[in-house]
Amino acid sequence: MNQSKPFIAVLCVLLVAAPGAFSQQINDRAPSISSERSHWYSGFTNRYQPRYVPPISLSNSGRADSLVRAGNLYLSLSDAIALALENNIDVEVSRYSYPLADTALFSANAGGNGVPNLDPVFISNINAAHNTQISASTVTTGQIATTNNNKLFNFGVQQGFITGGTATLGLNSNQSLSSGAITFNPAYNSSLQLQINQPLLNGFGLALNRRFIRIAKNNIRATDFQFEQQLNTTLNTVIATYWNLVSAALAVGVAQQSLELSQKLLDDNKKQLEIGTMAPLDVQQADQQVATSETNLIIAQTAVEQQEVALKNLLSRNGLGAANFADVHIIATDRITVPDVEPIQPVQDLVAKALDKRPELGQQRLQLENSKITLSATKNSLLPSINLTSTLTNAGLGGEGHPSFNPQTGNFTQPNPFFVGGFGTALGQIFSRNFPTYSIGAQLNIPLRNRSAQAAYITQDLQLRQSELAIQKQINQVRMDVQNALIAVKNARARYQSATKASALAEAVLDSEQKKYALGASTSYAVVQHQTDLATARQAEVTALSTYALAKLQMDQATGTILDNNNVVLDEAKNGRLSKTPSRIPDVLPDANGRAAVATPVATPAANR
Repeated sequence: MNQSKPFIAVLCVLLVAAPGAFSQQINDRAPSISSERSHWYSGFTNRYQPRYVPPISLSNSGRADSLVRAGNLYLSLSDAIALALENNIDVEVSRYSYPLADTALFSANAGGNGVPNLDPVFISNINAAHNTQISASTVTTGQIATTNNNKLFNFGVQQGFITGGTATLGLNSNQSLSSGAITFNPAYNSSLQLQINQPLLNGFGLALNRRFIRIAKNNIRATDFQFEQQLNTTLNTVIATYWNLVSAALAVGVAQQSLELSQKLLDDNKKQLEIGTMAPLDVQQADQQVATSETNLIIAQTAVEQQEVALKNLLSRNGLGAANFADVHIIATDRITVPDVEPIQPVQDLVAKALDKRPELGQQRLQLENSKITLSATKNSLLPSINLTSTLTNAGLGGEGHPSFNPQTGNFTQPNPFFVGGFGTALGQIFSRNFPTYSIGAQLNIPLRNRSAQAAYITQDLQLRQSELAIQKQINQVRMDVQNALIAVKNARARYQSATKASALAEAVLDSEQKKYALGASTSYAVVQHQTDLATARQAEVTALSTYALAKLQMDQATGTILDNNNVVLDEAKNGRLSKTPSRIPDVLPDANGRAAVATPVATPAANR
């Protein structure tokens, strides 16, 4: 038993760690780039293999499943936002901007586009040749043909530097074997050569040659603003659709109440007609009102269905094709509320917040910074070109020595023993620097008119001024958006208060008219008319309530605070799965039908801001 305890302990650790590992795996829903190969040699071969991009995922998160009961999706505003962040197609498309921006930086670090190649390149040239030369006279050669075999082995490395310079280090080796009588046969000629080229004016400098890296890093920062802007756009649509669904459900309640009142009047009139105390015309008027109320109810129910379809499409990657979205009926569990006292913030504070939060401004500021970086590079291109060049060569020679005959003296000359050997002899001479060769110089190129570079700089400078004006235009737009949002909230609140008062008065007038009608002091036509007025007033109250919610949403959009006010964590939104648990389905839903839902709304954190 004691021997098995360590194994049991290890098993327990694995079981405890397994859910965490699984959770980490399922939380990774954001697009990624990975390599499928993980062999011992993959560190080298992966550089020459395409990187693996996983296929798109059309599966939705499991959040909606926990909110479905008996074919109904009980949806709070916070759950609608969470589902949109996890499943919305537009948001998922925007997530791909991150690996794209990272790849652009990866490419910029390699150079190119006027910057020296910062990745070292290995070059080689291997060649073998056989050459036969025919000799018309055999007096000097002693043979009618001479054959030469040459083998060439050249290897080198090229490297660019962030200063704008380039360097090439190459080892060149040549083996020659001839059928003729030569001193060294075979002969080995080798050389090690270093070539350096460094611009001193045009093309020189760290800032110049790092400009694409700096721009790529700025674009990564801009990706955050782009993603945040997409979140703002998507959440604005989702929240507006949610509140439209809530108001459409309230409109159904209003239509049902109007139908109930019309039906009750019709039933009462029929009873009085049966006992002979009412004319048939009054029954026909009441019957006509019932038909009108039924039509209004159908229209209101159709509006609810349309808002449900729009909301489902926003909360699913595969739209209405999702099994858990296709047939469910959405029941909104939050209600629009109008606080007794409207929070007042100075307009200058709202504008300052908007100028700090609006992602469009953040993007434009980074684009302006990129334009300034590009302008500095364009300015450098105005300078003349002065390139410092340097070459250092160490040569070596080796071979199998043969005595050479001197026809003038009739003697044989022995080869110099210093060169007798093979490739090793030649390489030894190279690294001993027995036969060095040096050269240094400068190349000067001065354009006498330089019109092309001047035009490029002027164009870039003018575009920079346009970008500065575009930022100011956006600032002006932000200020106008905040002012319009303040006006919209103010007017929506006044409209709601007026509609609430009108609805209460219409209800009181109808109640008074019904009492008069019961005493015989009024007509069925008057009652029907007041019922229509009450239905119109209640519908106006619902519309005003919806207008207020959308005006508050407009304020959030104008100040760039949609994410903050709805507790959205940007890093979680990037990942595609939120840590927030689904809301608990309430045991008793707020009354969504008719007067009670309008007059005594249930407060929700999302609406009380």
